[in-house]
Amino acid sequence: MRGIWKAMTVAAAGMALAPLAAAAQNRADERAFFDLYKQLVETNTVVGEGSCTRAAQQIATRLKSAGYTDAQVTLFSTPEHPEDGGVVAILPGTDASADAMLLLGHIDVVAAKREDWARDPFKLIEEDGFYYGRGTVDDKGMSAIWADSMIRFKQEGFKPRRTIKLALTCGEETTYAFNGAQWLANNKPDLVRAAFVLNEGGGGRLDAQGKRQALAIQVGEKAAQNFTFTSTNPGGHSSAPTPDNAIYELADAVKRVQGYEFPIKFTDTTRAFFTASAQALPPETGAAIKRLLANPADKRADAVVSRDKVLHSTLRTTCVATLVNAGHAENALPQRATANINCRIFPGESVESTLAKLTELAGPKVTVTANQPVRPIAVPPPLDPRIMGAVQTLAAKHFPGTPVVPMMSTGATDAVFFGVLKMPVYGVPGIFLEPDLNGTHGLNERIRVTALYEGRDYLHDLAKALATQG
Repeated sequence: MRGIWKAMTVAAAGMALAPLAAAAQNRADERAFFDLYKQLVETNTVVGEGSCTRAAQQIATRLKSAGYTDAQVTLFSTPEHPEDGGVVAILPGTDASADAMLLLGHIDVVAAKREDWARDPFKLIEEDGFYYGRGTVDDKGMSAIWADSMIRFKQEGFKPRRTIKLALTCGEETTYAFNGAQWLANNKPDLVRAAFVLNEGGGGRLDAQGKRQALAIQVGEKAAQNFTFTSTNPGGHSSAPTPDNAIYELADAVKRVQGYEFPIKFTDTTRAFFTASAQALPPETGAAIKRLLANPADKRADAVVSRDKVLHSTLRTTCVATLVNAGHAENALPQRATANINCRIFPGESVESTLAKLTELAGPKVTVTANQPVRPIAVPPPLDPRIMGAVQTLAAKHFPGTPVVPMMSTGATDAVFFGVLKMPVYGVPGIFLEPDLNGTHGLNERIRVTALYEGRDYLHDLAKALATQG
């Protein structure tokens, strides 16, 4: 999911903090939203354990109760993955010449073991101003907001100029799972085709006291790809070692990866981010950033900026060893040694070019393969003033005094699957998280109650504003 938060704090350093106001949580529409949100959180959607299909059916029932017709609500799954389904809903626009917009969310969650949690991870519990439960943030917070907005639009009789589409899918959190977003893009492109997509990946950051620091809109992301290094050898008895050793050859190859830096590159988004960061960071770092913006090949400037691991990753493709496996017996020379190299590929670069560089670094005695599945590379979206303008205007209304920072995520989302349709995907702001990321993917995931309801209001207004644009 998210990979932007430390970098966003860097960009917001030195900016004024805005106090967090209390949310009402008393309106009838808020109570209806809570009922939807609670049901979604309490429906286990861990891939291979729970059922996204059940959660999608529950949302479809709510949409139809609000007035959507059978033709406007599509439930989907495949025979091979009957519990990994999703739902698409469509609210037709009034202008047939206006391209649609897509609200995207994923309803699957990372696994959570009850014995490890202080509370039942699949019961929504309110405690000390927070909602606790697996998925309260990632990504059932935004998914519930999008579904709730579609219901409110229908109940309000809202007539958008452009058609609004909703897609809630499964499989984002598990690399080898059936991925609903990918399936829709490849098999039902007309069902989800749109001028742009609003997705997870952006958000907001609170400080330790709960004050707002910054909002981020994610405009582009890296692609995640794993590669396997393999060294083989006939082996033999360990009492008679030879210079050729699969472990040594693999170690040498991995060390060459450690010592290699991919070249610095900029997108429009990262250039805007670093330009803003240069004004807020300490003078030495700020000056180094300015030199890199003028000359990406400046090694001395790179060394200064790259002291921060997130800034370092935002500048380039990165590859790192994450797993090793070698040998078959303690008294035998190793016959095989392997390592997993996890790469985060910069927009505009490819799996093929990264594979070629790793093969060069590995040397002739180590083979390098790209692990399946090979996911597509995200297409960096433009800093579209229509999108950015609406984001900033509504941020000033809902979160006055909070700066909006454009970001490129060093992680990856389902945005990668919409490049084939040439659909730009934006990770929108609105939901503020704590400095520790609220336990996302970890224990006792939670979200501040006020942050959820205020984010809901912001995202609802943002979707409405973009749907009425001329």
